[in-house]
Amino acid sequence: MLRRLTQISVQQLVRKKSTAACSSKDKWDLFAGVLVERLPVVSKTLNPLEQQFQAMLSHVEYEKSLKSDFELKNERDLVQTELIKQGKMQVDLDDTVAKQTAQDLKDAYTEELKKFQLAPRTTADDANNKATSTDRCLEDILYLVVKQKLGSQQHLVLPQGQREQGESMRQTAERVLREQCGNEIQVVFYGNAPVGFHKYKYPIKERTQSVGAKVFFYRASLRSGNVVVKRSETSGTYEWLPKEALNQKLNTAYAESINKFLI
Repeated sequence: MLRRLTQISVQQLVRKKSTAACSSKDKWDLFAGVLVERLPVVSKTLNPLEQQFQAMLSHVEYEKSLKSDFELKNERDLVQTELIKQGKMQVDLDDTVAKQTAQDLKDAYTEELKKFQLAPRTTADDANNKATSTDRCLEDILYLVVKQKLGSQQHLVLPQGQREQGESMRQTAERVLREQCGNEIQVVFYGNAPVGFHKYKYPIKERTQSVGAKVFFYRASLRSGNVVVKRSETSGTYEWLPKEALNQKLNTAYAESINKFLI
């Protein structure tokens, strides 16, 4: 009986200590982060199978399509030419000189086509591997990351900052983007609700009032402009990275949280 009472009192003591420990570490700082994406500028290059399928669709569409005005005009011109050769149709030479035939149009179109050059799918910034430029990797989505001081170390993260009193999380996200990236960059936020979440604990020596940070991510699309980063203790370089490079440069646990809402 005494042993049982002792076990019960020990369990209660452990439970009380556990509850006290949890309550002392219950406070988390709230942060808002922004996933800014530069959407693809050109379509993806087709692989051989996709090229064959596209060619088949184009052929089917051509076979089922109606004749264009140019084709109908060409047929009329051919009939008129044949009637003139057979002497069955009178010709006014003045009208013939002034008239533009379908063949004339075809020759003009052919000459114009020879002058046409497709724009390149790669740019000078691709060749120079200029990671701060949005004029690169035109087929891919690029994601913005900035170097920020978190605690005593610099980390490459999505633009993020702590929520201030009276702010909504969306307002925090907008303010953070201005502070970290300047006023030149113009984006469109997709909504008022966060799309992702990540949390991390502070080093033990830095846990003064809070145990760590909870970051709520908002998604935004780049409209124009670029980042203007002020060199300071809390900010540094920035990069626009495709998904593969993003995963290589971010912290593993952080990248796992980000990948949950990447396209």
